[in-house]
This record gives sequence, C-alpha cells and structure tokens, in this order.
Amino acid sequence: MPQPDLYTVHVDVPLTQISIAYIQEQDHFVATKAFPMLAVDKKSDKYFTYTAADWFRDEARERADSAESAGSGYTLSTDNYTCNVFAMHKDIGDQVIANSDNPLNPIGDAVRFVTQKMLLKLETEWVSDYFATSKWGTDKTGGTNFTQWNNAGTSDPIEDIEAGKETILNNTGYMPNTLIMGYQVFRKLKQHPAIIDMLKYTTPIVGSTITEVLLANMFGLQRVLVAKSIKNAAVENATDNYTFYLGKNALLAHVAAEPAPLTPSAGYTFVWRGVSQGMGANVGIKSFRMEQLASLRIEAQMAWDNKLVASALGYYFSGAVA
Repeated sequence: MPQPDLYTVHVDVPLTQISIAYIQEQDHFVATKAFPMLAVDKKSDKYFTYTAADWFRDEARERADSAESAGSGYTLSTDNYTCNVFAMHKDIGDQVIANSDNPLNPIGDAVRFVTQKMLLKLETEWVSDYFATSKWGTDKTGGTNFTQWNNAGTSDPIEDIEAGKETILNNTGYMPNTLIMGYQVFRKLKQHPAIIDMLKYTTPIVGSTITEVLLANMFGLQRVLVAKSIKNAAVENATDNYTFYLGKNALLAHVAAEPAPLTPSAGYTFVWRGVSQGMGANVGIKSFRMEQLASLRIEAQMAWDNKLVASALGYYFSGAVA
C-alpha cells in the first residue's frame, strides 16, 4: 500500500532561527586599539615634533649672584599626515530584498559585510605600516639574536621582554607599556615553563588559563594585545589560504593613553572625519538608491594614515616563535 515518505510530508525551507555567516569579532583586530586614533578635520595637514635629545640634556648650571642663568632651547619641526580614503560597497537588488526568506536580512547583512571588509583593510594597512622589521628602533630576530619562545627549555621570554623595556627606557626615558603579538606567539607564551613558574606564586593557573591580563601584570605592562584576526590571502575562485594577520611576531612599545600635545607615542593613527559622517574613528556607513541597477547600495568608507611617530619607542621581535 503506498504511504507518504519523508520527502512528501515535509518540504525543506530555511530555518528561521539561524543563518550561518563568518563574521570576525571586532575585538580580534588590533588596528583600532593598538595606537591612539586621532580624528582630524582635514584630509592632510601638519603636526609638530620635538627633538628628544634636547629635552634630556643636563644643562642647568649653578648661578652666581647677579649673573645670568644658563640658557638652552629645543628644536621644533613639523611632520605631515595624509589620510587615504578606503571604501567598499555591496548592491542589493530590489528583487532580492522583496523575495528574501526569514531569517535573511539583506540590508543588515550588507552593512555587516562591508564593515567587515573595512576592518580587514584597516588591519592590513596597520600590519604593513607597523608590524615589520626595519621600522623600529630595535629589531630582534628569533634564532639569530634571541632564542625563539617555542623552545621551552632554552628560551627566556621574560628576560627578552625585560631587555626590551630597558632598551626603550634607556633610549627615550619612557617605559614601554604595551606588548602586541599574534595569536601564535600568545599560544606558545602561555605554555612556556618560565611564565607558568613565575605566575604560579600569585595565581593558580594552568597554561590554558593564562590570559592577556595575567601576562601584562607579570611583564609589568599596562596591556598585552593579542591579534586573533585572520585573512584569506587567496583571490576569488582560487584555493582558500587563511593566515593570521600578525603572524609569529611581537612588538613592545610605549603607547600614549590618548592623543595630546607633548605626549610621545610609538604610533598614531590619524582618521579623517570628512568621509565617515563626522565620526572619524568609526566606519561611516550610508545607503542610497542605484536606480539604473534597481538596487540599494550599502557603502562603507573611512580615511586614515598610520604614522610611526617615534621609532625608538618600539622594540620588534621578528619570528618570536617558529
């Protein structure tokens, strides 16, 4: 006797409770939080710089009665920034909007999509501008002038960081306060015997529970930032090639808490308010009709310039782990 089967009693439709999308959490990116972001009103302009040596020279002298005081001065120069404009859009056809099933939200999804693309570009530019050799006052190369931190028995990441702190302090008078690293470096550090041994006296931990905050406290720093951001390095239709943005590298630096006059910082990011609806450090989103395409365009736009302001305030570990 014929009976209804599974496929006649149920017709597949999209589940209304879920949809699957690969969206990285904003906290995984470091470009927006590593260095101060300074919102500016002009696309390009100048800013003042001082010569550090003038401020650290011991020149005060004992003054005799009725004699002039010792005099000195400092050099004042200017540097430039130019914010490059980056943008991304996604068009949504009127038919797609009208015919989309729940839980799809074509407009909301497009906003998230173009925002994610801008964060990826911002991270790409940040890595290119800051996270490389021959940019900072000191470069250390794993396997050449320090032992890579994955070699648990012979490496000493605590001493390596302390050496970096001393170098920056000696050359600038400022203590570094921030350590930025890729996730692969963090993974090895939190399993390193020297770090576990140091922390065990103050915190009941095992390797998997060592956090960025614990590392910062142990190193005597204000912040440890771990970049968990990834990118697909392959072009469209090629085999996917996923990599971590910051790779196996780390940067120790002195970073200003916020932009301010006479406040040194290893880097600043100038962000132009003019293309982000006045928001500066945020991604500007707008939507407008594309009548010739019978579509709604969702567009993201942002303009920035990453400026390496004081190379002596940075100490770079290239290939910190293998």
